[in-house]
Amino acid sequence: MDKEAVFTVDEDNDGVRIDLFLSGAIDELSRSYISRLIADGKALKNDVRVKKSSEKVLLNDRIRIFVPESTVPDILPENIALDILYEDNDVIVVNKPKGMVVHPSAGHYSGTLVNALMYHCKDLSGINGVLRPGIVHRIDMDTTGSVIACKNDRAHLSIAKQLKEHSVKRLYRAIVNGSINEDGTVDKSLGRSRHDRKKMAVVPDGKNAVTHYRVLENFGSFTYIECRLETGRTHQIRVHMASIGHPVMGDALYGSGKCPYKTEGQVLHAYYLGFIHPVSGEYIETAAPLPEYFEKILKSLRKE
Repeated sequence: MDKEAVFTVDEDNDGVRIDLFLSGAIDELSRSYISRLIADGKALKNDVRVKKSSEKVLLNDRIRIFVPESTVPDILPENIALDILYEDNDVIVVNKPKGMVVHPSAGHYSGTLVNALMYHCKDLSGINGVLRPGIVHRIDMDTTGSVIACKNDRAHLSIAKQLKEHSVKRLYRAIVNGSINEDGTVDKSLGRSRHDRKKMAVVPDGKNAVTHYRVLENFGSFTYIECRLETGRTHQIRVHMASIGHPVMGDALYGSGKCPYKTEGQVLHAYYLGFIHPVSGEYIETAAPLPEYFEKILKSLRKE
């Protein structure tokens, strides 16, 4: 029996080929395998059968694909402790630890935030399909901090709209390489790298992306900064800071990854989330404390 996966096209994927969109959405399936599924009539766009892999998807299109059950494993609830920053009947905000993947993908079918949420929550929104229940946005595996998940479709649609309109306030803390003396803004369009589809890059025909950064402490060789996102593109802070010569400490994808401290990936933390509650209309604020490893690095830098 086939398993159905459902996705809604976001701004980052507006105008891309449907086979590229689906291979990015379902990491464990190759583009060629997805093309075969499309040829077999197993993909729908807004409830209309997709005829060609080259067909483009547009913002807010609803994409459904039916995948043979043996290809997509069952995603099971797991009793994994959650650091909950806020929770009610509609939404939950958690402080994600370093090394935890937000949703299942190739090589990560257990131990993810979704597995933990499925155990903790009675219900989760189903808009993003069986692999991403409740997930309305995500942060990278080695980025720590605030992630909001939705318990029903009404909440999901509301938060997704706020994210689309860039009205969700998101502040990140990071340590970057090099000395930065003044606050600034990076306004550079981002898109998929033409050389490596797993990477993002500054490209002239990409999506608008704006990052404001504020200097918190300057240590000479490194600078502790706070970033405020106007947009929420994939890897936005990491690509933007690298583009101005200040890659995030420990970032092996967009920097050298070399660092005198134990980082286990980029030193980047989703510190603050502010959003309008989807039901009450109340403004909700959450702040995730810096992880222990981050505090230790700051302490060492201050001593030096």
